[in-house]
Amino acid sequence: MPYRWTDDRPDRAAELTLWPHNSLPPAGFAAFILATFTMATLPLYGLLGTTLLWGLLPFMLIALGGIYYALTRNRDDRRILEVLTLNRDRMHLVRHNPRGTAQEWEGNPYWTQVTLHPKGGPVPNYVTLSGAGREVEIGAFLSEDERKALYDDLAARVRALAAS
Repeated sequence: MPYRWTDDRPDRAAELTLWPHNSLPPAGFAAFILATFTMATLPLYGLLGTTLLWGLLPFMLIALGGIYYALTRNRDDRRILEVLTLNRDRMHLVRHNPRGTAQEWEGNPYWTQVTLHPKGGPVPNYVTLSGAGREVEIGAFLSEDERKALYDDLAARVRALAAS
């Protein structure tokens, strides 16, 4: 699961860290670019020494550059980190966005409501925290099943902290 609690006991103060899946590690990225370059140049070996090679080579390099740009942009857009700190008297959510900005929300666990929206949100099983006059999303980048599990964990922890 792409989220982790610092403490396993639901009645204790804890910190929840959420991050999106990153299925292509740096070594895999380099291997993919190298394999794509190799496969794209295979048909060009028969054209070595001809002027046709110089006519096709720029298009192959542009295509490879486009793939490199798309994969790099995807990796950069997935640099999201959400940190939820839970105490008996305070909940603090910080979302670090891909471009470096941060968004914050704060509330009291006793008055905070954790809600699972099965339909009607931007994604199925959308999880929100409501309190202090605002409603904020949490874990929207997780898969549908992971959001359900997150809702169960988070609702149980908030209830336990509010009751203690």
